[in-house]
Amino acid sequence: MATIATPHIIRESSSGYSTVSILDDMLQNREVECVGEITDESVYSLCRQLRYLHRLDPKKEITMFINSPGGSVTDGLALYDVMKGIACPVRTVCLGTAASMAAVLFASGAQREILPHGKVMIHDPLIGRTGGSALQLMETSKSLMATREHLASILAEHTGHSLEEIYEKTARDTYFDAEEAVAFGLADRVITQI
Repeated sequence: MATIATPHIIRESSSGYSTVSILDDMLQNREVECVGEITDESVYSLCRQLRYLHRLDPKKEITMFINSPGGSVTDGLALYDVMKGIACPVRTVCLGTAASMAAVLFASGAQREILPHGKVMIHDPLIGRTGGSALQLMETSKSLMATREHLASILAEHTGHSLEEIYEKTARDTYFDAEEAVAFGLADRVITQI
């Protein structure tokens, strides 16, 4: 996730005072954050946290706060698989923006909530590195189209829209404000308190 300063909190116990990372405190409250670009490193960390919380209590809800421009589809799909592979329901909350792969993760939550000024953006997957022989470009194109179909299927499943409706929206960058995200089925409700 993004490199940001992590605040610490002070706890008092029978052995005195100690400082604890606020992230540790959030994890204890079954809260995780998907913030910044989705990469192999950020996804590995989130997958580890989800698996740990599942092991502690496989029935208790986990809340994932999302504020991300998206990133690696392959890594995002690994996180999606873990979200769906654990027994715990994963509630997703959009703080700021859930774009691209982050929008797919947000929409796949067991309960999907968005703050009033939150935004969701969906689009077709983007091509990464280009170049190479004609055959390499053809293979890249086939792979990209398969990924497009796969992501559209996930969005269709979680929004209740047909593949054609999803393709129409993802043909370009399509932004939804909080109310529009609810109306389109990307979110369940707008919340004003977390």
